[in-house]
Amino acid sequence: MTLFSGFERRWFEVGDVVIHGVVGGSGPPLLLLHGYPQTHAIWHHVAARLRDHFTVVATDLRGYGGSSKPPGLPDHSNYSKRAMAEDQVRVMASLGFERFQVAGHDRGGRVAHRMALDHRARITRWAVLDIVPTRTMYARTDRVFAEAYYHWFFLIQDAPFPERLIEADSDFFLIKHLSSRHAGLAPFDREALAQYREAFRVPATIHATCEDYRAAATIDLEHDEADLGRPVQAPLLVLWGKHGVIERCFRPLEDWGERATTVTGRPLECGHYLPEEAPAETASELRRFFEG
Repeated sequence: MTLFSGFERRWFEVGDVVIHGVVGGSGPPLLLLHGYPQTHAIWHHVAARLRDHFTVVATDLRGYGGSSKPPGLPDHSNYSKRAMAEDQVRVMASLGFERFQVAGHDRGGRVAHRMALDHRARITRWAVLDIVPTRTMYARTDRVFAEAYYHWFFLIQDAPFPERLIEADSDFFLIKHLSSRHAGLAPFDREALAQYREAFRVPATIHATCEDYRAAATIDLEHDEADLGRPVQAPLLVLWGKHGVIERCFRPLEDWGERATTVTGRPLECGHYLPEEAPAETASELRRFFEG
């Protein structure tokens, strides 16, 4: 486990699934959540910089990496961000952390948002990387966003349509997806990229990740609609890539200001994959915020 030297690999039984991750460091608990189509490995540079200041927990979301991949339900509820957030809260409770801080990139940021809504007493501070709220992104879809984020609309098609197409050449799809952003494949460590490819060759992973997006377009929007007018009180840090789609298409601080009462943040000199494109700057911003 060279990407996370000094960390302990763990598997957590939480309800009907098992969540895989790593734990290391000392200090206040900090949960790190990854995005699509990756695993907890996205955090390897950042975790190494934060472990002297926090007890760092980096996990694979339900359906990703080494975590359980149950078949999706007809209403996609077992891949709702509510279900995925509950998994992670149980992981932290099993480690003795009833209150903690969380940072999420991409899909992990959406899980962190739901966690901050559903578990307000547990989340003391939270950070999201290169996203604005799901509801906002769908509501403001235009041609620029739709072309850049075509997968949002492809992956939500009924099973097994996207699954079968991706399974035909999962390596090609994964590499094409990762390389299509600002920095291409250059930021990705060879070992991390190998882990992403291995995980994404599993048909159950492809199905589960499609279910993640199907949930986002259906039941997650229902949950979000019900929480309008109930902003999160816990302080929020928003970071995004200066050369990414979020910068071009949205107003991150204003958009998150509609869902949280205390919002700070700024763009970093990178594209979408902040933890791998700008790890030192990302770690510095997270440390400053979470130690505040």
